[in-house]
Amino acid sequence: MSDLEEKLALIPMVVEQTPRGERAYDIYSRLLKDNVIFAVGPIEDHMANLIIAQLLFLESENPSKDIFLYINSPGGTITSGLSIYDTMQFIKPDVSTICVGQASSMGAILLAAGAKGKRYSLPNSRMMIHQPISGFQGQASDIDIHAKEVLNSGSKSIIYLLINRKN
Repeated sequence: MSDLEEKLALIPMVVEQTPRGERAYDIYSRLLKDNVIFAVGPIEDHMANLIIAQLLFLESENPSKDIFLYINSPGGTITSGLSIYDTMQFIKPDVSTICVGQASSMGAILLAAGAKGKRYSLPNSRMMIHQPISGFQGQASDIDIHAKEVLNSGSKSIIYLLINRKN
């Protein structure tokens, strides 16, 4: 069993009383009922798909109810983060963002993506922004094209997103 699998096996369960008896939920499923989503760890494609699915599900359940996205992330890939960002802007409910721990790199971009007046950071949380970092291999001409793409599109689009998210 990998470290990640071991950590996932330790998710707490909560028990609710219902008219039909007791119902056990993992804590994240229970919090999802209250429109709470967590973005914890590196932002990559799998995490992005899970968060996007939860955002779309909560919108379909109640398009007028705010969604709360708690972020504790060191950042991650630009494309994965921007797919979450775009979905947050696309859906009808306001998304309130709360930094717990850290929101670095793409995590900070997601924190800034929250609805105006609904972006928060707990007192001991940290945020950090840096220039895009990329890894690429291949022919020199391909590396040159990729570097120009990161410098032109990546940096400019991130700066544009941040400037337009000011309170």
